[in-house]
Amino acid sequence: PVFAGLNGSAIENFSCVIYNVSLMNCTWQAGRDAPGDTQYFLYWQNSIYDNEMECELYIKDESGRNTGCRFQNVKTESERAYFLVNGSSKESLIQFYDEYILLYEIEILTPPLNVTADCTRDSNCNITWQPPRISHMVPERCFEYEISIQNK
Repeated sequence: PVFAGLNGSAIENFSCVIYNVSLMNCTWQAGRDAPGDTQYFLYWQNSIYDNEMECELYIKDESGRNTGCRFQNVKTESERAYFLVNGSSKESLIQFYDEYILLYEIEILTPPLNVTADCTRDSNCNITWQPPRISHMVPERCFEYEISIQNK
């Protein structure tokens, strides 16, 4: 069966976020009913043309169990990436967890670049900026901005 293994042993609360253009963190929690010696391993495939790769830099909890992964040089050009977390234990088989994620949906954008404000004495201001750096190509019209002007 697809879900062979101890019920409740698969990871929970899996989430990933991309930040600073090309860095990505993924985190999870151990399954509620996973044996104490369970160790988890993350594999991901950025596109159907790439090979599946194991995490290179795990985030560990106090007991040394893998509870996350840090990635560098992530590219979000592909439509979606595939993530698989499986586990091993000497006590029992561990269920796996897998998910497809649209990478551009989990990206935290950096602030706009080269923000300038040119104000005259009568408080007319011309504020300009350039779009933020992102990991994939997006037309400028796709960005929305909000300006908060506070008088001091």
